Amino acid sequence: MTQNFSASRLQNTPRQEIRELVRAQLETLLRRQNYEGAKALLVPVQPVDIAEAIEDLPEAMQALAFRLLSKEEAIEVYEHLPPNLQQAILADFHRQDVLEIVENMSPDDRARLFDELPAKVVRKLLRQLSPAERDATNLLLGYKLDTAGRIMTPEYISLKENLTATQALERIRQNASGSETIYYLYITNDARRLTGVLSLRELVLAPPEQTIDNIMTRDAVFVHTDTDQEEVAHTIKRYDLLALPVVDSEQRLVGIITVDDAIDVIEREATEDIYTLGGLESGDDNYFQTNLFTVARRRVVWLLVLLLTNTATSAVIRSQEDVLEQVVALTAFIPLLIDTGGNVGAQSSTVVIRGLNTKEVECK
Repeated sequence: MTQNFSASRLQNTPRQEIRELVRAQLETLLRRQNYEGAKALLVPVQPVDIAEAIEDLPEAMQALAFRLLSKEEAIEVYEHLPPNLQQAILADFHRQDVLEIVENMSPDDRARLFDELPAKVVRKLLRQLSPAERDATNLLLGYKLDTAGRIMTPEYISLKENLTATQALERIRQNASGSETIYYLYITNDARRLTGVLSLRELVLAPPEQTIDNIMTRDAVFVHTDTDQEEVAHTIKRYDLLALPVVDSEQRLVGIITVDDAIDVIEREATEDIYTLGGLESGDDNYFQTNLFTVARRRVVWLLVLLLTNTATSAVIRSQEDVLEQVVALTAFIPLLIDTGGNVGAQSSTVVIRGLNTKEVECK
């Protein structure tokens, strides 16, 4: 007997339990073809939890479960799905369904999806987008991978210095629905150059007739479009920002990077560092979904290095056969010395790689 989840029950349930409960109930309902029950089950569940539940379903049920979502829910859930599942769902949908989802995605999420799709599919989808969304996506795709320009979003609110607090609040009401965040407001001049930043808190607390130029912060922290994404994440962390403005070579504001995008960058960079620590060649794709030959190519270089060093170790031991025959007890220390050397090397590389990642160690 299946049961729906109430909002109060979800609030008192750990997130991991929610994921497993939703997945189990959803799979049961889909097997029974109780689609109305499945829809009702997902109503109070957060988009990220729905995405994880769909990801854990059997492959044949994933697209079916996604189709049960409303258009608004589908867009939010889709952005939380892993790239391989996004591609699988796109392949299962009719063209109009695909266009509605892709059209309403955030530009930065859409650009990230297009990075994973074949070029032929990307060209077809781009042609079908509205002119405004096509321009926004082409803008991001025009920047180099792993740079601020590639992960930013052009959906932000900009204000002019001569606006009053009342006028600024009215502008926010008009444009908030199409913006990634409204907690930071960016001040630009007539040439779209960034001149300052203003928090929503400061604006709300300001006198109604106070002009923006008297309450904004002129020394705004920003990055350029060609700034490395890892440096962007460190800048957001260093200054405790919710969003970071991005400017082009002429200091014109072209987008913002939000803290959730920075967290994604930190996760990817940490994964890359961990692979490096383990002697693996890092890659952009999911390691566990990579074919055997690619995995072998990434690992074979370091395995050959280990083979050569172990061969040299064996040669040293053979050269001391006479000593070992005279004092057989010495052989008991060989594994101890080898393990100690390996542990020292692993500990040292861990400290150094982590230090490089956190900027505690810098290359001169």
